[in-house]
Amino acid sequence: MEFFCASCRTPFQNGFPLDTEGRCAICRSGLRGFDTAYCYGFYEGVLRKLIHQFKYSGIRPLAHPLGEMLSSALPREERFDAVVPVPLHWRRQWARAFNQSELLAEELSRRTGLPMMRVLRRVRSTATQAGLTNAARRRNVTGAFACMRAATVKGKNILLIDDVMTTGSTAAACAVVLKRAGVKKVALLTLARVDRRIDRVSEAPQFSVRGTS
Repeated sequence: MEFFCASCRTPFQNGFPLDTEGRCAICRSGLRGFDTAYCYGFYEGVLRKLIHQFKYSGIRPLAHPLGEMLSSALPREERFDAVVPVPLHWRRQWARAFNQSELLAEELSRRTGLPMMRVLRRVRSTATQAGLTNAARRRNVTGAFACMRAATVKGKNILLIDDVMTTGSTAAACAVVLKRAGVKKVALLTLARVDRRIDRVSEAPQFSVRGTS
């Protein structure tokens, strides 16, 4: 049996970290920032290789099939007003020549008809999140984002787009900024999430973690 937080969809080895509503401790504390999260699959196997080729090898045409995967993970009963990509700092985007989250958001916008809004800006460069503890990740991205043209998102339901979710710290920092700008609801949609459980009891089928709330 698989156990997932009803809000952020974090997987657990058993149900003990979840309350009677199925929420984990971080969601209960309000530290997530976003209201719910969806993803296409775990960050492993073929999906991990595709994301690496897209993100680090600059194979931009992969945005099309990856965007299709992303779209398939979005529950059809949910309603949103716009998609917003997680921004890169300008130095990192200049070095990479593109923002992978923005390309994915463009693909999702084309498939859903939702407008893509570039309202988030990364106002300071941050150290890479790899190797940091959960608390250190949150500190690393605190104050790293700002919302431009807040009036355009006030009262809206926003779908925040990123490629991979590890602990959700970056997405949470973005969501907090959006909420302060008056956004009504923020849902996170990613291609993959890292399974941080120490021991996998059994290998889950590839692309099996489609979020529900």
